[in-house]
Amino acid sequence: MDYRRLGRTDLNVSSICLGTMTFGEQNTEAEGHAQMDFALDRGVNFLDTAELYPIAPIKETQGRTERIIGTWLKSRGNRDKVILASKVVGRTANTWFRKDGSEGRLTKAQIEEAVDQSLRNLQTDYIDLYQLHWPDREVSGFGSNPTQWVDPAPVDDETPIETTLEALAGLVKAGKVRHIGLSNESAWGTMTFVKAAEAMGLPRVVSIQNAYSLVNRTFEINLAEIALRENVGLLAYSALAQGYLTGKYQNGALPHGARKTLFNRLQRYEKPGTAEAIDDYLALAKDAGLDVAQMALAFALSRSFVTSVIIGATRMDQLETDLGAVNVKITADLEARINAIHQVRGNPAP
Repeated sequence: MDYRRLGRTDLNVSSICLGTMTFGEQNTEAEGHAQMDFALDRGVNFLDTAELYPIAPIKETQGRTERIIGTWLKSRGNRDKVILASKVVGRTANTWFRKDGSEGRLTKAQIEEAVDQSLRNLQTDYIDLYQLHWPDREVSGFGSNPTQWVDPAPVDDETPIETTLEALAGLVKAGKVRHIGLSNESAWGTMTFVKAAEAMGLPRVVSIQNAYSLVNRTFEINLAEIALRENVGLLAYSALAQGYLTGKYQNGALPHGARKTLFNRLQRYEKPGTAEAIDDYLALAKDAGLDVAQMALAFALSRSFVTSVIIGATRMDQLETDLGAVNVKITADLEARINAIHQVRGNPAP
């Protein structure tokens, strides 16, 4: 395992981060504890969660993932060995995140309520990295493709970025949060946060958590330059395209217990041209004598703008395979072959 600096902070996070959104739905509390033990033993010091989790998000289970992490931290007494990241929901019509039934917004009151609840769930008095799960703006969320495009023109009730930043600064000043970050954010949004922090003398965002994979390299177009020049490194999620880049869904397969089988939520990776691109990458891995999941993760790990790659697993053998990606090298020849596929297939699953 190697470790990389988180933004301009003094924290060094493992290049692989353990994602936890299966804890409390696809994984039991005991299984979640076992995964965290296994990952920590292999050098992972970075855990990512959210008030939203587990997935699929519903009122009845919301917050369960954080509570599972909280019982693990309490039972192991290892809070000082873990860099802990969580997130607050952005704009949403769902009314079950807040006690008064308000729709989700990134206002001062809602952010303060959210972080206090997360701290209780996690059984800790601070969160190392607190992220905005998605913006409080009318934007194409979670990388929607143009057929799902949302007009990004300002709306009357959106919370200004400066107001949200001031609220986050208050959490840092209070010691509840050490550093702040973004997720599912655009180039405009990221730079607005950076410039507002500089102008107002407030904490700077240190990371951005966006999707990045062999079938979605859109981060490279604008955000990679920001990540490198402004030290807002990428925490890459869905580097395995939510399992599609393992080949387990090939030819319409629906493995028992898989997310697609259980929730039918993965249409992002079923867009025109995606299956053909995935087939090409599977064939390349086979020809190169590599595990395709490890190849896909190693590619993300090899990008200069990536701080950490977030992995998620429901089985221990999957977790072990994913962690093994740190031992896979993307050679110049392999990268050229990956780029040749990308030139033809592009980004079919943004």
